[in-house]
Amino acid sequence: MKRFYWLLLSAAAVAPLVARAQTTPTQPPAGALAAPAPTGPWSLQAAVDYALTHNLNVRQSQLQAQNVDAALLQSRAALLPSANLNGNQNWNYGTNINPLTNVFQNQTTRTNNFSASSQVTLFAGFQLRNTIRRNVLDYQAALSDVEQARNDLSLNVASAYLQMLLAQELVRTNQVREASTQLQVERSQKLLKAGSVAEGNVLDSQAQLATDQFNVITAQNQLAIAKIQLAQLLNLSEGASEALTIETPALADPTEGALADVAPAEVFITAQARQPEIKAADLRVQSSMRSLDLARGAYYPRLTFGANIFTGYSSLYTKPVTSLDSARAVLPVFPIDPVTGQPGPTPAPFAVFTPYQPILRRTSENVSFGTQLNNNLGKSLQFNLQIPILNGLQARTNVQRAKINQQLAEVRAEQARLVLRQTIEQAYADALAAQRQYLASSRQVEALTLAYRNAEIRFNNGLLNGTEFNIAKNNLTAAESSMIQAKYSFVFRRKVLDFYQGRPIAL
Repeated sequence: MKRFYWLLLSAAAVAPLVARAQTTPTQPPAGALAAPAPTGPWSLQAAVDYALTHNLNVRQSQLQAQNVDAALLQSRAALLPSANLNGNQNWNYGTNINPLTNVFQNQTTRTNNFSASSQVTLFAGFQLRNTIRRNVLDYQAALSDVEQARNDLSLNVASAYLQMLLAQELVRTNQVREASTQLQVERSQKLLKAGSVAEGNVLDSQAQLATDQFNVITAQNQLAIAKIQLAQLLNLSEGASEALTIETPALADPTEGALADVAPAEVFITAQARQPEIKAADLRVQSSMRSLDLARGAYYPRLTFGANIFTGYSSLYTKPVTSLDSARAVLPVFPIDPVTGQPGPTPAPFAVFTPYQPILRRTSENVSFGTQLNNNLGKSLQFNLQIPILNGLQARTNVQRAKINQQLAEVRAEQARLVLRQTIEQAYADALAAQRQYLASSRQVEALTLAYRNAEIRFNNGLLNGTEFNIAKNNLTAAESSMIQAKYSFVFRRKVLDFYQGRPIAL
């Protein structure tokens, strides 16, 4: 009944650990990262979802969290008693001591030793409990690190996606300019044949066409680079990278009131309560406090309880054997002298037999394996108390280091908040600057468009030379490029601010 009770207690202690191991969410194997990519144009949401599943940095952070979870499971299992079985078999040649009889013997001996031991820590300065609490905090911080890796990847994918959209827009714009210049060259050649313009105008138009063709190639190269960067974030294969296309959503222009609902201070307050890097930093501060308690536990005594059981076998182990026999002796009879009353010197012609008497004969015989294991069985219980007095100041220095690590964790938490606030302020400033640049560029494009149309009419009528016409066209081209870049820069910065307010990244 007692054995059943102890088995029941052991099962109750192990069950939560087994259940935790069974309910730990499994992660996809490394081979799953090479799953085929979907076909067709990618939306931003599809790109983010695919990257979160297949990106190796996110996978690495997940494995690191699993490693911390394994350490947590181990710290919880440390509360359970240790139990070990040991056994060995030896052959001894020559003179040696029989371990069961402690007698020197000069012959070949076979011995077996079997033992079982168990030990449980009763008190260790609350170090086991503080280790569990610290590892729980470390595991929660590791999960926050996974979430931070996912957030960073989402922002990087959004940035690469918008960069590819910008590159596509620049390619289309430069191709339109190239087609326009090509028509201008053809028109100039016709006017030259009619004698309406000078040959220099044709040459200037051809030079402008070469410049526009160069700009198209430059924009296409930028598109190829942006495409590669997005494909790398998605961890696509070579074939999928080449076939990568994205959707072109309609993006709103950054008008005057586009940032009216954004206040950096309010965004920081919201982000501070939501962002995983802040949670991870705060959790590591709490973990450092548990590490300090853990280091202080070395000041306390340590009490353990152990139990052992031992038995063995020796081929030279024998036991004494006593055999009981009986025998009788023949005794002579001496007649009594009637005068002296003493036995005479001459025995009588007859004799008498004594009764049977027991005779002890002592020998030895070998003892069987099972009998020896039963006879040599030994048991022990022990309490071990260790009181630290002086151990090279290790406990004191570990406490000092734990205090420093706690201060470092607090500084890192403060630094994480500072970086977050600066990132939000910088994103707002960049968005505001991009908005202002877009508005200024849009007004500039309107003015330069009118100037270009006027220059084009004058050029076609031979009233303007090719150099001045190309200057007007290049000014308009630069203004349009600046306006497009400002628009996409604003869109990304605005998405960053939306992200820190807890809104999903979507176009």
